[in-house]
Amino acid sequence: MGKFEIKKDKAGEFRFNLKARNGQVILSSEGYKAKPSCMNGIESVRKNSQLDELFERKETATGHRFNLKSTNGQVIGTSEVYTTLNAMENGITSVKKNAPDAGIDDNS
Repeated sequence: MGKFEIKKDKAGEFRFNLKARNGQVILSSEGYKAKPSCMNGIESVRKNSQLDELFERKETATGHRFNLKSTNGQVIGTSEVYTTLNAMENGITSVKKNAPDAGIDDNS
């Protein structure tokens, strides 16, 4: 099973990463000033990750990446850069599979 890891960054903000079963980060959040907001972000990923239309696929100068958006259009998580379109689609599939039941490791 995948897991969300919460950590505090150098600026004192809370961030989460969604990790797949193999430990690879498949989605990273923005910084949140308060932990409850970070927890709300995790719940939003769990809920919205099942709706394909909320995954914004993007081409970058070095490959492909995606954003997961909430129903109000706000970005709630961003992927790494993938070298191929197929690898990015596999990343989206992994988020859909892992997010709903992922546990939470709070390292903040």
